[in-house]
Amino acid sequence: MKLHFKERPDLGLLVLRLGLGGMFVIVHGFPKLAGGVSRWKGLGGAFNRLLGLSFLPEFWGFLASLSEFGGGICLIAGVFFRPACASMVFTMIVAVASIIRGGYGFSAASQPVELAIVLLGLFFTGPGRFTLPNFLTKSQTSR
Repeated sequence: MKLHFKERPDLGLLVLRLGLGGMFVIVHGFPKLAGGVSRWKGLGGAFNRLLGLSFLPEFWGFLASLSEFGGGICLIAGVFFRPACASMVFTMIVAVASIIRGGYGFSAASQPVELAIVLLGLFFTGPGRFTLPNFLTKSQTSR
């Protein structure tokens, strides 16, 4: 298979999607989901610090965990791509605000800031051609 120059941006997007999505699933989302209600409650406290949502912190923490885990899977597959990116950007904004309001300063918030920037760029760029739906469509038409 010869890769043409015009396909390289799609390959670059695939690398970004696989790498970033995989890290979100493995490093961020899964440990938080597996942490259970006590972990979700702690995460949900960030919503209280940012938005004043003091009710149901377990629910907000679960949604943040699901955003990172499910969003990572969506990035990898290239499905529900823009909603997943938007959800993950929002989660990163909450993380940044929580870190800054917690007194740790802007430099301590650099990782979620950087992730939000990359996710926002992906939101505007889109998933590229190498997605699971495109692969499945191509596989079925070649039969």
